[in-house]
Amino acid sequence: MSRLESMRRRLSAQIDGINWAAEKIARLDGDVLEMGLGNGRTYDHLRQELPDRRIWVIDRMLNCHPSCIPPAEDFLEGEAEPMLAQLARDGHKMALAHYDFGYGIKEKDVAEGQRLSPLIATVMQPGGLILSQQPLVGLEQICGPDTIAPDRYLFYRAV
Repeated sequence: MSRLESMRRRLSAQIDGINWAAEKIARLDGDVLEMGLGNGRTYDHLRQELPDRRIWVIDRMLNCHPSCIPPAEDFLEGEAEPMLAQLARDGHKMALAHYDFGYGIKEKDVAEGQRLSPLIATVMQPGGLILSQQPLVGLEQICGPDTIAPDRYLFYRAV
């Protein structure tokens, strides 16, 4: 599979996963958390699918498309650990989180996801959903939509 085909597969998985998760959390209280803004495409889709939810964004720096800049009060710039700790301290709970941090080096990305997993768990509403490209630990892994290959995107429920 070429890198271009892999990207198409990833983007389709993100769209299908977010749409599926948005339906699943419809009756659950809580905000949304985008971890890794990047260009802002996923954030833009979250805004479209969950227009009535507050969407928090964590990233090391703001470097997205101008149409995808989150409100200043919802953008937490810096390393993930202190930003997740701040959300937890302030009592914010997430019904949905999308984990998209990464360096592009598989071993490093997996290690970061595992290191951040307990912090992510502290900001999740019980029953909240986490979508991730990386394996996370300490969360209940669940099956996502049938349109997504199990190894392409991972789905978790907070306990």
